[in-house]
Amino acid sequence: MELKRKLEILADAAKYDASCASSGGEKRNSADGKGLGSITGAGICHSYAPDGRCISLLKVLLTNACAFDCLYCVNRASSNVPRARFTVEEIVKLTLDFYKRNYIEGLFLSSGIIRSADYTMEQIVRVARSLREEHHFRGYIHLKTIPDADEKLIEQAGRYADRMSINIELPREQSLQKLAPEKNVRAIRAAMGKLRLKIEEAKAEKKAPCFSPAGQGTQMIIGADATNDRQILETSTNLYASYRLKRVYYSAFSPIPDASRSLPLQAPPLVREHRLYQADWLVRFYGFNVDEIASGNDGMLPLDIDPKLAWALANRDRFPLDINRASREELLRVPGLGVRSVDRILSSRRFRTIRADDLKRLHVSPRKVLPFLALADHTPSIRLIDADNLKSYFVPQPKQLALALSRG
Repeated sequence: MELKRKLEILADAAKYDASCASSGGEKRNSADGKGLGSITGAGICHSYAPDGRCISLLKVLLTNACAFDCLYCVNRASSNVPRARFTVEEIVKLTLDFYKRNYIEGLFLSSGIIRSADYTMEQIVRVARSLREEHHFRGYIHLKTIPDADEKLIEQAGRYADRMSINIELPREQSLQKLAPEKNVRAIRAAMGKLRLKIEEAKAEKKAPCFSPAGQGTQMIIGADATNDRQILETSTNLYASYRLKRVYYSAFSPIPDASRSLPLQAPPLVREHRLYQADWLVRFYGFNVDEIASGNDGMLPLDIDPKLAWALANRDRFPLDINRASREELLRVPGLGVRSVDRILSSRRFRTIRADDLKRLHVSPRKVLPFLALADHTPSIRLIDADNLKSYFVPQPKQLALALSRG
């Protein structure tokens, strides 16, 4: 099979993996005239998949011929899709060629299970070792880890990779048992725990060999089972706390050909994936807990407004807040205020009383925050805050689509 055809098949097979971000990597470059590549971002060409995901890395599978038969996976053993497999040398050459053309900033490599977990992991390590040791590649490398692989192989992989990840696959253990019986959530979590220990050991000892300096991440498929958003966020919170993950990625389930009857016929709306990322951010950086932002009886986040605005509309008795007196924790809960804008407000009010005209200077949208904030020259109307139609103030009104009629 031609290399181009292999690339078409294996890059397409990898598009469902959303965890391709390169943030947090160790800064390296070849400015000293030695080595090849850089991870500092200069000269990087970004491109995007049709669904909006960043594919600035060469995101590819070693092979899509997998021994496992996970029902939600297009590459499962029983799937009727074209199969291909790269050799180690082919992936190394593609990575170097694409990098020199400024198409990518690094490599994201995953694989179906070939023969065994150890054999597959050994092939992945060979790619990374060749890039680092033979070609002195200093770009970003993200390796997917095979949970059941030998610990020594995972340790070798961590020396070459900037980030490693193990997909938790589904939010609930019962769902994984039903849809992917060959995978074991306890083995996945045990592998995550070992990665955490090795990452922390490498950071604690200055002379210890480098090990996945950008940490580890994971991914959950959303909408393949009946798990609601509150359960998904609870699982994420547990994963962040237990394994100190850099990110949990949410990937909306995509219907696949010849799918099992256990799977839904339609994909969930992509906006659900977006709302989960917003809620995930609120829990990690804004002091919210899961029960506050997914408090409905069905445990689902609203799709028409972001979760922070939804919380504010459900807790109107907490507003208006005095922008000149409120604490940082209180200001972080105001719709329209982010971490940076709150820090600007706190810094600014040390020297002057903040007025409505100051909001734009502080990079804050007056329209979003004025219903919730009291300023030196502005007090929002209680009638507005309590109004039944306050939500419509923030939601764009639907527009009648114009018909493009051509004149005959």
